[in-house]
Amino acid sequence: MTGSDYTCFDVEVRDHIASLVMKRPEKANSMILEFWRELPQITDEISTGTDARVVVLSAIGRHFCSGMDLAVFGGFEEPASGVGGGHSSRARAQFRNTALRAQQTFNAFEQSRLPVIAAVQGACVGGGVDMVSACDLRYATQDAFFSIQEINIGMTADVGTLQRMPKLVPEGVVRELAYTGRRMGAQEALDRGFVNAVYDDHAAMMEAVDDIAAQIAAKSPMAIWGTKQSMNYSRDHSVADGLEYIATWNAAMFDTDDMGEAFRAQMDRREPDFPDHRPLGKGFGA
Repeated sequence: MTGSDYTCFDVEVRDHIASLVMKRPEKANSMILEFWRELPQITDEISTGTDARVVVLSAIGRHFCSGMDLAVFGGFEEPASGVGGGHSSRARAQFRNTALRAQQTFNAFEQSRLPVIAAVQGACVGGGVDMVSACDLRYATQDAFFSIQEINIGMTADVGTLQRMPKLVPEGVVRELAYTGRRMGAQEALDRGFVNAVYDDHAAMMEAVDDIAAQIAAKSPMAIWGTKQSMNYSRDHSVADGLEYIATWNAAMFDTDDMGEAFRAQMDRREPDFPDHRPLGKGFGA
């Protein structure tokens, strides 16, 4: 899938690497309504397709993402005229549904069978932190910083940061960031384990990230998928549950042909040649 017919993203797949680039630098890549509609659609198309084996999420401009655009706070949809009357429970239910739909935008990264790598420069605040917390790997430039911005505007973050970040960073650190809204710079993010590496500038970061993505794309797609599934499951379950899960996964998904190709490639001192993913259906008859 290749295209730029999106308001917020440029998308390209090359050499099994899907490049997903936020392209609204004049607005610091804020998350407008189109963002929330486009991202899960793009992620699903890439993940269920056959060409890509890894996703690189990046942005152009000085800042990676300034979070939710103010215009979005009015809601994703206007309620139908007269629906629910003046009953506050209807409005609260609608708000809850809106939050759940926003959460699904970033859940799509976790649910994808492909690893997602985030490359961050400048500001990554509010919804940007929600987004990169749902990625598999995070890299940053020296000028990058992260802020749980929601507390600074009088609200509680509700799209994933408070649920995912404590799995990545010591809980006390996340609580401090969430309670104060202060900035966590790139070096601190590295020291805390939130990012994998820090680079001098955007060009150096993207060169390194592209190399990491290429290494992932060269592995067995099924083995990468199984690794991601197993690690995500184990994060949220006991060790015993995780061990049983991977035993069941490998009983169903272990590919002896891929293993044979990996061994032959090592013996021949060449790169292995693994088949692409098969497309995933989207429902009965798909």
